[in-house]
Amino acid sequence: MKILQPPNWPRPKGYSNGVSASGRMIFTAGVVGWDENESFPSYRLHEQFAQALMNTLEILTQDGAGPQHIVRMTCYVIDRAEYLRERDEIGAAWREIMGPNYPAMALIEVKGLVEPAAKVEIETTAVVEEE
Repeated sequence: MKILQPPNWPRPKGYSNGVSASGRMIFTAGVVGWDENESFPSYRLHEQFAQALMNTLEILTQDGAGPQHIVRMTCYVIDRAEYLRERDEIGAAWREIMGPNYPAMALIEVKGLVEPAAKVEIETTAVVEEE
């Protein structure tokens, strides 16, 4: 995987401008912050975000991938202002769960999600190098 960073651009915080990769591609559906029983243990955005990241990694492990293989994420939130208020807690959860991996990312505010209690839904693309 190669991070694409134009030389005169400032380094983005918490994501990459672009990523180049080759190998086996893995895609997740929109993943929300519920547990294995489809119950939401928290109604706080940063805690749902953390759970959605852990759920994403659980899915990726089913085909031998981990956080280092993630090249792109799209995060849908229902409240941009809440995201900005909880950005520090989300960043701390990211570093704890994902480590120093910063894929290309987009954050989109939406009117609602299919699961009424969900505050965030994350789609992920990972690429695993072919052996």
